[in-house]
Amino acid sequence: MATHSFSLLSIQSLTSNSSNKQSENTNTFLTHKYCKALATTFTGGKLLIRPQNLNNFTLKRHRSTVATVAFSLPITRPESSEKQPKWSSRAIQAFVMAELEARKLKYPNTGTEALLMGILVEGTSLAAKFLRANGVTFFKVSEETLKLLGRSDMYYFSPEHPPLTKPAQKALDWAVNEKLKSGEDGEITVTHIALGIWSVKESAGHIIMSTLGFDDEKAKELAKFMDKDIELTYK
Repeated sequence: MATHSFSLLSIQSLTSNSSNKQSENTNTFLTHKYCKALATTFTGGKLLIRPQNLNNFTLKRHRSTVATVAFSLPITRPESSEKQPKWSSRAIQAFVMAELEARKLKYPNTGTEALLMGILVEGTSLAAKFLRANGVTFFKVSEETLKLLGRSDMYYFSPEHPPLTKPAQKALDWAVNEKLKSGEDGEITVTHIALGIWSVKESAGHIIMSTLGFDDEKAKELAKFMDKDIELTYK
């Protein structure tokens, strides 16, 4: 691509103004044609690339996603305190992945089983690593979910943001309340969500975790990571 650019510049410097305009028009046509040829989907359809608007579109899309997530996660607003608990970036990402997994399964709601899968799909938090090390992996959770809840109708389409089930709402509320009880600064972590799922005994997520060997003793071990999502090491 670099050689093509230099050759066009050298030719352009040797031609007249009229040939410059003709060259620019030709280059514009070839560029559009080349972009259209490259922009094909897996199904063979063509997409129109508009570089001048791409940044604006990406920015608007990003803002929309962040706003949606911020309003979807429950935030308790204590009357006696001005401080509001905030979710860590990994906790937010885990929640986004939970919604996506619920949609993949074509479930009408985001349940505790989806929250658990979201934690494991995000995968980089201390909570996710602890769960995997103790036999609670994404594939096992997916398998147990289908055994427990079954498959959805193949013709059903989940909403873009499947609403939380009551147990899932309880799990996230527990995470917020537990952070407030601690009285400590910092963010609500993925560990808060994982233990919130475990705290709702009747939930699908709790049943699946229990089936895979998770118990109260492991929950106490996991609670050691409540104040952080990652372990920073310096060499």
